[in-house]
Amino acid sequence: MADLTMQRRSPLAGLAREMMERSVVGERHVRLSEWRFTTMVSLRVDPTSTAAAALESVLGTVLPRLAGEVRDHDQHSVLWQGPDEWLVVSGAPVETLVPDLVQSVAGAHAAVVDVSANRAVLELHGTAARATLQKGCPLDLHPRVFGPGRAVTTTLARIPLVVWQVGPHSYRLLPRASYADYVARWLLDASQEFATDVRDGGRS
Repeated sequence: MADLTMQRRSPLAGLAREMMERSVVGERHVRLSEWRFTTMVSLRVDPTSTAAAALESVLGTVLPRLAGEVRDHDQHSVLWQGPDEWLVVSGAPVETLVPDLVQSVAGAHAAVVDVSANRAVLELHGTAARATLQKGCPLDLHPRVFGPGRAVTTTLARIPLVVWQVGPHSYRLLPRASYADYVARWLLDASQEFATDVRDGGRS
């Protein structure tokens, strides 16, 4: 069978140059980029079951129990999606991680599904990242209620997605792949206000 790996095209391949060129520099900087071909796995299991313990053994961390909680270990991040549902976002190859997870729950009442092609992963970074998101996201992103290590399902410009804060000024956004182009263009447009701040010497 022919190896088609080199022929893969990410949802935002056509916007890569524009995202780089429209990065905003200065005191209120912001940059948008894509995490291409990220491994993502959906898990459904009773968190009190032996199957859940088996999945945790493979991942090297417990499954988050609290809404919005994220657990990290090595290459894996496990995002809470519901009382019995999680999303694993990983730097591990899908062809090794998925079989390991599936084998660990063989014969048990659990679901392990490769959803890597279902979502795109964008990263918004910079001191103006939160202000950019707040233009179109109803979620309260103020540090008093939302911070690094939190991920929730919400909307941005009316598009459903996961907003995941990974650092003080860094957010990963996980929209469906079919909406990725729209979300990226919306973010680029929303961030240009801060480029105006730079051109005006901060007087805007």
